[in-house]
Amino acid sequence: MFTGIIKGLGAIRSTAPSAGGRRVVVESEALAGFGLNTGDSVAVNGVCLTALEPGPDSFAADASFETLKLTTLDRLEPGSVVNLEPALKAGDALGGHWVSGHVDGVARLVETEVLGDNRRMRFEAPPTLARYIARKGSVTLDGVSLTVNVVDGFFFELNLIPHTLAATTLGDLAAGDPVNLEVDPIARYLERFMALRDTDEQRG
Repeated sequence: MFTGIIKGLGAIRSTAPSAGGRRVVVESEALAGFGLNTGDSVAVNGVCLTALEPGPDSFAADASFETLKLTTLDRLEPGSVVNLEPALKAGDALGGHWVSGHVDGVARLVETEVLGDNRRMRFEAPPTLARYIARKGSVTLDGVSLTVNVVDGFFFELNLIPHTLAATTLGDLAAGDPVNLEVDPIARYLERFMALRDTDEQRG
């Protein structure tokens, strides 16, 4: 599990095809504070990956074909900057919200409006995921925990403060750019609960 609070930025050192998908090597000075061991989980742009060959400033990870299909990882090239978060440990502060690292799909930035030091960003969600996004609810974009301010059909809006713009990759987004979207897991569990309740009522 993760919190959606980014602990550092990294860069893609290399990518290469693998038997199961693609192997990426990520480098970052922030990794020195992660204490990664082989097999540990790391969120890379919100995607939970297993750390392989961890070193003081880099690690490798394999992304499966399914992961590449559902996320933006297949678009990463050497030099691409990524958001990084190590897995939550017992006793760690939960500053964002519960994030699984299992990306649901890809949203796209529609437009950005500068509001003083902040930015209002409007995104379009896939139709199959839009129903899970609620005003004042949480979403995760490229691994960043954010609060939804406005929902309008398949569109939703967020307000990004200066710290988020500086500490993550979201400040570099341009209109049309894709981002990994993970909806609040509570919304999915609630939908499942309601579906089962309706089934039980029909049977009863």
